Amino acid sequence: MALDLVPSEPSAPEILARLAERSADYHRMATALDWLAQRWMDRPSLDEAADAVGLSPFHFQRIFTRWAGVSPKTFVAAIAHAEARRSLEAGASVLDAAYDAGLSGPSRLHDLFIAQEAATPGDVRRRGAGMTLRWGWAPTPFGRGLFVLAERGLAGLAFSDGDDDFSFADMHRRWPGADWVRDDAAAQDTALKAFGAGEGPLPVVLIGSPYQVQVWKALLRIPAGGTATYGQVAAWAGKPKAFQATGGAIGANPISLLIPCHRAIAKDGRLTGYHWGLARKAAILGMEAVATREVA
Repeated sequence: MALDLVPSEPSAPEILARLAERSADYHRMATALDWLAQRWMDRPSLDEAADAVGLSPFHFQRIFTRWAGVSPKTFVAAIAHAEARRSLEAGASVLDAAYDAGLSGPSRLHDLFIAQEAATPGDVRRRGAGMTLRWGWAPTPFGRGLFVLAERGLAGLAFSDGDDDFSFADMHRRWPGADWVRDDAAAQDTALKAFGAGEGPLPVVLIGSPYQVQVWKALLRIPAGGTATYGQVAAWAGKPKAFQATGGAIGANPISLLIPCHRAIAKDGRLTGYHWGLARKAAILGMEAVATREVA
């Protein structure tokens, strides 16, 4: 009898277990990532990075590679913004058709169906009154994730660095009038679709003022592995001189990672403020750049 040697697809519990391991590894590497975020342009050595976080080079490389899938050296090389900017310049025009169709790009993680929910002045005053939001926790490659689900799709994605109450309060204050219902199973299902073996577009609901929604959709022009300046995002949103309003809208983005506010950088190429920390911004940009290089 012939043996079936075709490997079986991992089950949902197995995928969640792998996500949980990567989530734990991210937290172990957070200090290193923060250090690299400040110094990636210097291309630090493995020994320097390991010493900065008090680990042996062997131990540091083993944990980092298990989390990122590549060595620290490859990760730092991938995050180089000269390469990222070339990717943007080469790929932005190709992505225009996908952007206009409401999709963000070719990778499955960012193959999103955008359900626009621009808030009216009355909606803003009501702060979510009349809405039911399901929320729960699930592992992600960038730490513990707080998922907030509206009727039509994902409305919020936040992260926790051991401060779950703070992360929940940060999400809750956006829509305090809504009926918040705990649903960890729904959160885990969404994590599987975003980071596991899910198929098809992930519905994402943009709940914000008309200009906020314009900015958030403009962010989707930036391809994975690329970056854009705040000025570029402002121009794409239709107000090229509205730097302050655009920066405020980027900072107010409730759907971390999937609406890629992490790809907005300063004009001089620096990794500037990110609501969930520069370490996480560097982690996300680096992983996207690595994935882009592997596909190219």
